[in-house]
Amino acid sequence: MSTCADHARPSVLKAKDYKSDIKPVWCPGCGDFGVLNAITKALAALALPREQVAFVSGIGCSSRIPAYSSVYGFHGVHGRALPVATGLAVSRPDLTVLAAGGDGDGFSIGGNHFLHACRRNVNMTYLVMDNAVYGMTKGQASPTTEPDWTGSQLTPEGPGLAQFQPLEIALSAGAPYIARCFSGNPNGLAKLISEALQFPGFAFIQVLSPCVTYRPEQKDYKKIVHPDFEATGDRREAFLQLMDDDGFTTGVLYRADRPAFRPEQAKAADLDTIEQQFRVA
Repeated sequence: MSTCADHARPSVLKAKDYKSDIKPVWCPGCGDFGVLNAITKALAALALPREQVAFVSGIGCSSRIPAYSSVYGFHGVHGRALPVATGLAVSRPDLTVLAAGGDGDGFSIGGNHFLHACRRNVNMTYLVMDNAVYGMTKGQASPTTEPDWTGSQLTPEGPGLAQFQPLEIALSAGAPYIARCFSGNPNGLAKLISEALQFPGFAFIQVLSPCVTYRPEQKDYKKIVHPDFEATGDRREAFLQLMDDDGFTTGVLYRADRPAFRPEQAKAADLDTIEQQFRVA
């Protein structure tokens, strides 16, 4: 659990003010450094008070990220970032709620929660740092790993399974804001995160975040990504764009106007009225 209680808030917060004093333990060259920089830039751009921001994560390399920020944070259990963030966002609508995790945490054990978070449309932002590998457990195939990737000793001939398609699934499940970005472009990612944080509903961003230790070929992502998505509010048009997607297209894919989930508030109970229901004439 990280808190911001011990940090005096200056009149104007800069990106560095949203970082904690804890030094990240990510491998040199890890894409998650760029994500952390983008998040802090976005928070500074929106001038959000640190005590009004809550950051929830699951388990994995990327899920360490709340500890590296100076906002309120909750480091949960594997795959359960979204239900915790959902409960927080619903019970405290005054807070800005972010959830974060990796492709293993979010799309494997947390896959069911991902579907229903898209469907519920609670007002929060979900960042998935996708490197198509389980990095913290030393390089196993994840749901987004290519079927012919032979880099893991557990699957030396490749996992042989079709890849999980996050954007298609988010669109099918009803997410109203869907985007993809590259961690090597922190300024572009910061703009996307700023937009997502201001979006009134569930905003999902898939972040291509290279694991240079177990997927060294991902060092070339900068040469491969291309910003060709054209934001649309038409699901059919969004699906057509995904038909031609090579997995490296970036930008906002889908942005739709759909009412965010709001729990119905029951009227305050009146004891006399309740007692009348049980009185015997």
